[in-house]
Amino acid sequence: MRLNILIGGKAGQGINKISEIVSCTLTAHGYFIFNYRDYPSIIRGGHNFNVLSISDEKISSHESRIQGIVAMDDKTIGLHEKELEQDGFSIKPDEFLEFGRNLNVALAGALIKILGIKKELLLEEIKEQLNNPESIKAAEAGFASQKEKFNLKKLNNKLTILNGSEAVAQGAINSKLDIYLAYPMTPATPVLHELASKQIENKFLVFQPENEIAVANAALGASFSGAKVMVGTSGGGFDLMTEALSLQGISEIPLTVYLASRPGPGTSIPTYTLQNDLDIALRGGHGEFPRVVIAPGNPKESAETTNQALYLAQKFNTLSIILSDKHLGESAFSFSEKINPPLKVEVKRTVPGEKVVRASSYEHDKFGNTTEDGQIAVENADNRMKKYQEIKKECEKFEMIKFHGKKDSKNLIIGWGSTAGAITDAIKGLDFKFLQVIYLKPLSNQIKTEMEKAKKVILIENNVTGQLGRLIREKTGISIPKENRILKYDGRPFRSDELREEILKK
Repeated sequence: MRLNILIGGKAGQGINKISEIVSCTLTAHGYFIFNYRDYPSIIRGGHNFNVLSISDEKISSHESRIQGIVAMDDKTIGLHEKELEQDGFSIKPDEFLEFGRNLNVALAGALIKILGIKKELLLEEIKEQLNNPESIKAAEAGFASQKEKFNLKKLNNKLTILNGSEAVAQGAINSKLDIYLAYPMTPATPVLHELASKQIENKFLVFQPENEIAVANAALGASFSGAKVMVGTSGGGFDLMTEALSLQGISEIPLTVYLASRPGPGTSIPTYTLQNDLDIALRGGHGEFPRVVIAPGNPKESAETTNQALYLAQKFNTLSIILSDKHLGESAFSFSEKINPPLKVEVKRTVPGEKVVRASSYEHDKFGNTTEDGQIAVENADNRMKKYQEIKKECEKFEMIKFHGKKDSKNLIIGWGSTAGAITDAIKGLDFKFLQVIYLKPLSNQIKTEMEKAKKVILIENNVTGQLGRLIREKTGISIPKENRILKYDGRPFRSDELREEILKK
């Protein structure tokens, strides 16, 4: 069973609250959900919509055809009616306008009735989230206005619901983070907000400096003093941080960066999604120095890899980058698996106050004294690269790649990050194996082995040039031909039913 419900309206009307109420109610009822958000970069007006996908088995994507529309304005019906299946339903706002700001709550109630879920479960959720008489009255009126169309009987699944941003924040908290520094930039800002809301109870500091240059340099200063530090930004902010990242490389002060990609170059379409920052994550900064780049594909992986990134940064005094994007960061997933117990992130290096500690942006000797000696420069460069080999050996303890689909298939799909959900859903029942790359630097040696034994290899990425494909060619010597690439770069993520059709054409 699978349903896709589109919920639309103007920015500021509260369509996300409808998705949240219904998603939480469904999850409590044992159903898996995936919620995709689509919105332009305006605060009021325009047209926003969510696609809420519902299933009795795990899903991680949305589809192009919809079975229902919940409209907070007339424009939503006009724009999306062509996507509605013939026997689909639509809920219009007209009869609920009297509820004013609780219009969205009334519409949530109407949708819950159509899905065939008991009113008591809805009201429990309303009381937990809003807890006021007006909202309860609106929910009851919406529920009473509709007839049951689906009979979603309670399932025994015990589920967690998270979006990627909440999961990254949870991973940081699990790692006993001391300081999070960020300057707001979509789509990285939700992690800033999530951590800020939880800093007092978890005893860490969240601070917003004046710009991204200050963020990165203040983070290095705090880390030098012994704090476990993480920063967050999107592509444009990351560009400003790259000089400080090079300072990290030579000073070897631990630093973890959350990089949430947006389309580019420039400001581009800032509230949409693209996987186009892999190149700068791998190479941003001048000079050559070790780093780790990890790209989770769902919230569970986001929490776990954030913990791993902080662990690796401290263990090896290195740069760790968690690479995400708007689609993963702002989409809500429900899942039954437990997040793995976190690794203990420890500061074991000598820090100021214990004895004199020096860190320099210049080449330096073992005491931290500035030097221009050529032999020392060579030794230091060699030691930095030697450390990278130690990092790679440590990373092999983690899940650097993951397989989905038919494990013995000779048809191999390769992808990374937020595309993982749509790919996994698209290949259900097909003769394909999906190799999800989680660690992009270092890159698993197993990728080359899997490609060499495959009959067909298809690359799927949400960018223009196939940046993962280029990285694989660099590291393995294997090139994936253009006719075997599926690349999408209109700022929208893959929809699993459309992707399935593209895969079958290859």
